[in-house]
Amino acid sequence: MGIEKHLIITGTSTVSWKDAVVQAVNEASKTIDYLSCVKILDQRAKIDGKKLVQYYVDLDLSFVIDRDRDN
Repeated sequence: MGIEKHLIITGTSTVSWKDAVVQAVNEASKTIDYLSCVKILDQRAKIDGKKLVQYYVDLDLSFVIDRDRDN
């Protein structure tokens, strides 16, 4: 039986919300093994004048716990 653990993180980008998600998942995958799912919880952006300048996404990352893993 597999068990998943969830971690809430925030990704940022100056390009787009999609880029913020991709960058956050890429960065998390460097230190978290067995990532299995991402759920977008919230999106927001910083406005400067009439332009969006920073995109933020709150993500729920899921990863499988490996009970057989050696420490």
